[in-house]
Amino acid sequence: MGTPLDTREAQAEEVLERLYEEYPDTTISLNYSNRLELLIAVMLSAQCTDERVNKVTAELFEKYDSAEDYADADQEELAEDINSITYFNNKAKYIRSACTDIIEEHDGEVPDTMSELTDLAGVGRKTANVVLQHGHDIVEGIVVDTHVQRISRRLGLTEEEYPEQIEQDLMPVVPETDWQQYTHLLISHGRAVCDARNPSCDECVLEDICPSSKLQHDVDLAKNEAW
Repeated sequence: MGTPLDTREAQAEEVLERLYEEYPDTTISLNYSNRLELLIAVMLSAQCTDERVNKVTAELFEKYDSAEDYADADQEELAEDINSITYFNNKAKYIRSACTDIIEEHDGEVPDTMSELTDLAGVGRKTANVVLQHGHDIVEGIVVDTHVQRISRRLGLTEEEYPEQIEQDLMPVVPETDWQQYTHLLISHGRAVCDARNPSCDECVLEDICPSSKLQHDVDLAKNEAW
């Protein structure tokens, strides 16, 4: 028990097979109706729960409709509109700046390349990947959020520590056709079972192949620390 398969590729394939069965309908949990709303929602979601973001954007998207609306918004007013979101002042600045660039450089449309998206203020590779995948149906990589970071390390699929390095390490291991769903499956599993502080290993469908299982091992590979 708690023994990973012989190769990372085999481990990834088994993880995917089991999680597809466990979470057959998993998908992005942010609410949006167009590419701009998706971009704004993902920018707001950094270090904040999707549930909180959805509560805020329910009103935000009623008030602001276009990139022009955000670019022309008063900084303090926009910050106030999102003040229950973590780092709301900085995020308000990023949103206004990104939308200004979208107007001036992209004819008011959310760009569809990694380089153009990551040139926008407040947009890193993780955010760009989400926008490409769900806004443009372009899958260029794997979205690595805190759940993906934690669980991929726990399962022995990577030893890298930082999101961009983890993404690059996982891409040759996870089948390209599964890149998008890999993220959603691990997020669902992280929320339901594989908690950051106290995972429910006794309820986990991956326990027998997990080298971090509390039932069999003394170390949480997510942090390389003792349980």
